[in-house]
Amino acid sequence: MTPKFGTSGLRGLVTELTPALIADYVRAFLSACPVGASVFIGHDLRPSSGPIARMVLDAVTAHGIDVTWCDAVPVPALALAASRAQAGAIMVTGSHIPADRNGLKFYTTRGEITKADEAQIMASLGQVPATDASHGVMQRMDVGLAYAQRMLGAYADALRGKRIGLYEHSAVGRDLMADIITDLGAEVIRLGRSDVFIPIDTEAVSPVLRKQLQDWARAHDCDAIISTDADGDRPLLTDETGVVIPGDILGQITAASLKAAHVVTPVSSNTGVEALECFDRVTRTKIGSPFVIAAMSDAGKDTVGYEANGGFLLGYAAQGPAAKIAPLMTRDAVLPILAVLYAARDVGVAELVAQQPARFTATDRLEGVDPAQAKRFVETIASDAQARSAFLSALSDKPVSVDRTDGIRIALASGRIVHMRPSGNAPEFRLYIEAESKAAAQDVLARGLDALRGALSDGCSHQIKS
Repeated sequence: MTPKFGTSGLRGLVTELTPALIADYVRAFLSACPVGASVFIGHDLRPSSGPIARMVLDAVTAHGIDVTWCDAVPVPALALAASRAQAGAIMVTGSHIPADRNGLKFYTTRGEITKADEAQIMASLGQVPATDASHGVMQRMDVGLAYAQRMLGAYADALRGKRIGLYEHSAVGRDLMADIITDLGAEVIRLGRSDVFIPIDTEAVSPVLRKQLQDWARAHDCDAIISTDADGDRPLLTDETGVVIPGDILGQITAASLKAAHVVTPVSSNTGVEALECFDRVTRTKIGSPFVIAAMSDAGKDTVGYEANGGFLLGYAAQGPAAKIAPLMTRDAVLPILAVLYAARDVGVAELVAQQPARFTATDRLEGVDPAQAKRFVETIASDAQARSAFLSALSDKPVSVDRTDGIRIALASGRIVHMRPSGNAPEFRLYIEAESKAAAQDVLARGLDALRGALSDGCSHQIKS
């Protein structure tokens, strides 16, 4: 896997993230983007992240810029601290991808890098290293506390009497999350802590983990079980029975609870947000937080954004149950978890979800797919009506319309939706399904994956994500 730079920053195999490559990207970022007088540096808990973060520190200080070292910290906490200090930030994390891979996320004084920033960074690669730079390094251990206080004031005592399971695994914010939930009045049952890195993708939870969550919910009589991905910007939340709630459902409930006027979300998110009819406007974007952020910036006041993975972006000072919640223009896991638990305090999470519009999503991926082959397949399905109909015959459905905002999203005669999209930074092909019931969505997903395997049989292997 050659390191790639895209909507999630730089990602690649650990063996290919050499000091020279890391230094080149860091120098390009510092030259191309506004970072203020200091750069905040943090990392997740995968084994390679600490050493890579030290490479980043060396590259920043060699460029003549001071470093604020934040150690292991959730990415939204790092982003919040840097923005308040009007500083840039670099987070070392591979998010949900396996431990043999890692990456860098970049933040300017304005927040998460944009697509324009990305282009400028790419154009600035290959600079000659500085040789006479001076620098300083300051350590800050209060970054997580400041992030927690943003939520504690807004949701003070909101979880009193609740019994919340916390699936800790190897999430960098696991201890901080336990403190937040405890301080809000809940009893926390800590589950599944691991010293070995476990990649968790909240957008496609494996059957094995789903069963484990249900077993835990039953064994510990939980009101809900919560977790995040490795770097703390994507939430995972279950109902009382341990059933995982999709991230886009968490997003639409959170947006409604905050009384947002405008919602921005990618085309892959559940269409139930439009059916709620409680927002002035819903804007759809390409997949990736930079596209959501760009649309939010143009949207005006009282705007929120979220992705299908549940990561939530707050574009204004929203009113929480007890106090205002400060804006944070990067994906956040804690806000949607707390907002949904608070909204469900009287009826329970399962009933709150049942009250949402009856639109259900399912998603998975094929791995080992050659990106060029995947792109050719999408182009063929998009341009050739006969090929499109032949592919969809496996789903016993017919196409009604095609949306090329990101990949290919096909509305079907049944009212269902099939969305296919090659990954931008990994040899993967994602399939998103939306249907009128959970059973229908899972059935179409299974048949769709089989059809994709047949169409992309050259070297493709399917792996259910955990």
